[in-house]
Amino acid sequence: MNMTRRWIVNAGLAAFLAGCSSGGGRRDVGGLVEDPGLRPQANAGYDAWVASFRSRAQAQGISQATLNGAFRNAGFLPGVVERDGNQTEFSRSLEDYLAIVASNDKVIEGRSKLQQRAKLFSEIEARYGVPGQTTDAIWGMESNYGARRGDISVVSATSTLAYDGRRGVFFEKQLIAALQILQRGDVAPDNLVGSWAGAMGHTQFIPTTFAAYAVDFEGDGRRGIWSDDPTDALASAAAYLSASGWKRGQIWGLEVILPSGFNTSLAGRGKRKSAAEWGALGVKAARGSIPNHGGAALLLPAGTTGPAFLVFQNFDVILRYNNSVNYGIGVGYLSDRIAGAGPLVTSFPPDSNGMTIDDRRKLQERLTARGFDTGGSDGVIGPKSRDAIRDYQRSVGLSMTGEPSLDLLRRLG
Repeated sequence: MNMTRRWIVNAGLAAFLAGCSSGGGRRDVGGLVEDPGLRPQANAGYDAWVASFRSRAQAQGISQATLNGAFRNAGFLPGVVERDGNQTEFSRSLEDYLAIVASNDKVIEGRSKLQQRAKLFSEIEARYGVPGQTTDAIWGMESNYGARRGDISVVSATSTLAYDGRRGVFFEKQLIAALQILQRGDVAPDNLVGSWAGAMGHTQFIPTTFAAYAVDFEGDGRRGIWSDDPTDALASAAAYLSASGWKRGQIWGLEVILPSGFNTSLAGRGKRKSAAEWGALGVKAARGSIPNHGGAALLLPAGTTGPAFLVFQNFDVILRYNNSVNYGIGVGYLSDRIAGAGPLVTSFPPDSNGMTIDDRRKLQERLTARGFDTGGSDGVIGPKSRDAIRDYQRSVGLSMTGEPSLDLLRRLG
């Protein structure tokens, strides 16, 4: 399940980051991009597949009434097939990743959410042992604190992908689990919505994960992760981490400072040492001290000149949610910031263009001030920033590379 979960989460993050600029065939509706490919469309092959699927579903205990209700407004979504077929390996540097998922705005909102729902987070922590700031950080990472839960029919999405066949077995399993959700009465068919790949609710559970780990924390007889009230979703995320081996009272990891000339071959997730052993090697906590939680592994995600981290078992538990080192550090770092910690002590090295993140922010600010909108000044050079660079380069007669550079920054004064 870990790899399938990672695939869906990375697909969702890629879509989120790429979704800042609309493409052909989409129209803007009230500030949101509506894709006609995400509305059901006639497809005889899909209809035949659904007809044959019904018998397989009934053999697994899905009633005719559940099937009728689930497929009443469902249909083939060509936009889902397009997204599935166009996936590429999605990667960003840790510096860019943290600038997006743990921005100052994200930290401020996370602290506000933690304060607003202090009693709820405390109750969840008491039951499952997962700190409120960690559950809060996952909420922020997965759906921007509930703002991006997805509004695509899960039955339509999973049945479309099961019919398409590229990952037919996996998505038919998700479709069966979605139908079981409906049959149990956790949500009405029209409200069973999520991302294009079937991830659902505030904490973006896929249907099989929901079936295994979602909880009815409110006690109303439903596991309501789709509700505007995030109670069940937040508790479900904590329940999932708890069931995956979360160690109560232990941290995920911490930033550390390495001594000059440190032997970097000691780094790696499979190379664990005790706090005392790391200390004897000259490794020091960037703030405070290294706790004695058992074996810790050293991570150097940005290389020897960037931030370094010691991570413990709870980091590995976070990776059960999404098996990506960047994701695990993102959740841990955001949770620490939400709890009141400051930014990383060690800076990231300049990028391949010799620019620091502050340089890239200044470049975005100066371009926007001249009328070339970069879509923000977070220091992450995405498609909109590259378009702005090209437009500026065109306006002054430069070669339109779309690449940021220190020379370009100096030209913009």
